[in-house]
Amino acid sequence: MIRRKQALAITAVIAALSLTAACGGGDGEKKSEAKGAGGAAFNAATTGVVNPSTEKGGELKLWSPQDVDYLDPARAYYGFVWNMQRLYIRQLLAYDSKPGEAGTKLVPDLAEALPVISNEGKTYTLKLKDGVKFEDGTPITSKDIKYGIERVFAQDVLSGGPTYLMDILDQGQKYPGPYKDTDPGKMGLKSVQTPDDKTIVFNLASANSDFSYLLAMPASSPVPMAKDTGATYTNKPVSTGPYKVESFTAGKGATFVRNENWDPKTDTIRTGLPDKVTFTVTTNPDDMDARLLSGDIDLAVDGTGLQQAAKNKVLKDPNLKKNADNPFTGYIRYFAFAQSVAPLDNIDCRKAVIYAADPKSLQTARGGPTSGDLGANMLPPGVPGSDKSYDPFGLTKGQPQEDKAKEALKACGKPDGFETTIAVRNNRAPEVKTAESLQASLAKVGIKATIDQYDGKLSSSTVGSPENVKKKNYGIIVMGWGADYNSGSGFLQPLVDGSFIKPNGNHNYAELNDPEINGLFDKAADAASPEAAAPLYTEINKKVMEKALYLPINFDKAFVYHNPRLTNVYFNDSMGKIDLAVIGVGK
Repeated sequence: MIRRKQALAITAVIAALSLTAACGGGDGEKKSEAKGAGGAAFNAATTGVVNPSTEKGGELKLWSPQDVDYLDPARAYYGFVWNMQRLYIRQLLAYDSKPGEAGTKLVPDLAEALPVISNEGKTYTLKLKDGVKFEDGTPITSKDIKYGIERVFAQDVLSGGPTYLMDILDQGQKYPGPYKDTDPGKMGLKSVQTPDDKTIVFNLASANSDFSYLLAMPASSPVPMAKDTGATYTNKPVSTGPYKVESFTAGKGATFVRNENWDPKTDTIRTGLPDKVTFTVTTNPDDMDARLLSGDIDLAVDGTGLQQAAKNKVLKDPNLKKNADNPFTGYIRYFAFAQSVAPLDNIDCRKAVIYAADPKSLQTARGGPTSGDLGANMLPPGVPGSDKSYDPFGLTKGQPQEDKAKEALKACGKPDGFETTIAVRNNRAPEVKTAESLQASLAKVGIKATIDQYDGKLSSSTVGSPENVKKKNYGIIVMGWGADYNSGSGFLQPLVDGSFIKPNGNHNYAELNDPEINGLFDKAADAASPEAAAPLYTEINKKVMEKALYLPINFDKAFVYHNPRLTNVYFNDSMGKIDLAVIGVGK
C-alpha cells in the first residue's frame, strides 16, 4: 500500500475500460447457465475455465477499438495492455492464472518464491529462478530487474506509466533514472541492491504491506541495458515471456511470434499455446462486433464489451449467448459530493440526495442489469476487504426513498430543497444519462440540479481542481474508478485519504480529510500482509459511507463475447478480463 505521507496522485486505468461496474435482476444477475464443467454457457467463464485444453497451434486474433498506449513495460498504463503484456514480459511476481478470486493472488514468476520480508516489514528479498532468459538467450539477472525498475525514474524520457516505485524507492535520493545515472553500471538507485546475479533486495523507508503488488506490475519487468533504446524501446521491447514482438505499427497493430528462448519449465503462469498472436486496431467498433460474432476474429481485447446492437443480438440468440459473459470489471461508478460546496457541506443535505436517487433508474441509464449490479458502498467485489452486502442506505432495494429524503432536507435546514450543479464528462454518454436520471429524481423532492457537461479530456483541471469545483459550484461529480492493483489502498486511498487531495489531478473529489481514516491507511500499511490489512479496508469503507459523501451507482460489469473456438477461457479477477496468459485456439 502507498503510505498516506507519500500522497501521490494515482491515475486509474480509465482508458482501458469504458469505466467500469448493479443488483437489478435480469441477465446480469445470473451466475451461470452451464450444463457441465468446462462447457460453453452464459457467464461460465466468470466462475470456471471454459473449453480446457493443452492443444497448441493456430493464430489468436485480438482486435480493439483503441490502440495500445505503450508496449514498453515502464510506460504502459492501459489495463488491456497489461493483460497483453502477460504474453511477452514477466515480473518477479505475477497474478495467478486462475479464474475468480484465485486470480487475485500473487505467485512467483521470475522469482523462485514469494519475497522474504524482514527488518519489520521494510526489507524484501527475492531470488531468481534458474534458466530464465531474454529472447536472445541471455540469462536474466537481478541487475536486469533493477535496471528495468530504474527506467521508471526517467520520467523525462519514459513518461506515461505508474510511478509508485519512484515514490517508495527514491527516499530523498532524487534518483534521475539510468540515462543520467553516473554510476558506471547504471546501478545508482541505492534502495535496491543486487548482491549477486540471482538476488535482489529492496530496502523500504517504512513497512508497506502492498509492496509485493508493485513487483507484479509490468513496470517491474527486467530490461537488458544493452538493448534499451529509450523512448523507442516501446516499438520492440525485449521479451521474457512465450512470445516476442515481431512487428508493431502505432494505430495499426502488432504481431507476436514464439520466443524460442522461453522455457515453460520456468513458467507456471503462461502456457504459450497459439503459434502466433495478432493485434489489430479498428476505428469501427460495430464492424469489430460483427466480425467477432461471425467468428472472423477471436476477442475484443480492450474488454469494454459489445456495443448495444451486438449485445441485443446476443441476448436474443441462445447459441451466441452461451459464448458471452457478464463479469465484474473491478470498477465502480459513483457520484461524489464536494464538501467545499454548500449546502453539500452538510451531511443531511447529502443524505437527501442519496435517498432521493432512483437506483434502478441509474442502472438503466448505464445500460441495464448487464452494465453492473446496484452499488451499495465504495469498495467493489474482488477487492480484499469488500463486502457487497454492506448497504447502509438501502440502495440495492432499487427504489427512491422520497420520505427519507424530505426528512433529511428538514434536518439540513432546506425543507423546500436547494440548488446545486452536477458535473459530468461530455464524452461519456452513460455518465450523462445517469446525471439526467439523478436530476429528475432530485426534482421530485425540490432539489434543483443543473447539469454542466465539461470536456472529458480536461477532467484533471476541471473536477480535479478543488478550486475550480468550488468556483463552478460543482456540488455533485459523476465519475468512475478502478484500482491499479488489487488492494484496498490501491482502490480507496486516492479517493478518501486527505493527503491525496491535489490542486490539480485530484481524485478525492469529496475533499475528505479525516484523521481517523487517514490513520487507518497507515495502520494497514504496517500490516504483516495484504490479507491482514483487508479488515482495515472494510472499516475504512464503512466510515466513509457513514459520512454520506458518495452515492454509488453500480459495481461495473462488461458484456463480453468470445469466439467459441477459444480454449481455456476464464476471467481473471485481478484484471476483470479474459486472461491471455493461458488462452488457446481450438480447431
